[in-house]
Amino acid sequence: MGLEIGDKVPNFSAKMDNGEDFQSADILGEKLTVIYFYPKNFTPGCTKEACDFRDSYEDFKSLGAEVIGISSDSVKSHLRFKNRYRLPFIFLSDHKGKLRKLFGVKSELLGLLPGRETYVIDKNGVVQLKFNSMNASRHLGSAMDKIKELVNISS
Repeated sequence: MGLEIGDKVPNFSAKMDNGEDFQSADILGEKLTVIYFYPKNFTPGCTKEACDFRDSYEDFKSLGAEVIGISSDSVKSHLRFKNRYRLPFIFLSDHKGKLRKLFGVKSELLGLLPGRETYVIDKNGVVQLKFNSMNASRHLGSAMDKIKELVNISS
């Protein structure tokens, strides 16, 4: 079924790109969070999306938001991806697909490709945006617009 706008994100854990355990409760419910699911490290669309988020990361941080990228790639692959493109944010490994299932990220292209979906979660841990598009370049703008809207609402 998955998460929809207005749903509170349940606590979850995963391995970060540095091999350490990530506990969602450490960030979700504490700060605005952008979680984006993408198909695969080092592919053209996924690299562009990650670099878009990298290039705007300081803007997200200045608005009090954290960015997290999630794919089924291994911790080692995430670390290589992160180092090669100087990506400053957290990557989580979801090699068994538990997080995709938790969030309800649908597969694309007749189920052959893991879906590309972005979530914006407010300071209460509630989903405020669920954006699904295989067009990688559209995710950054949607996430930033929603973060700015949430910051303006709360200020």
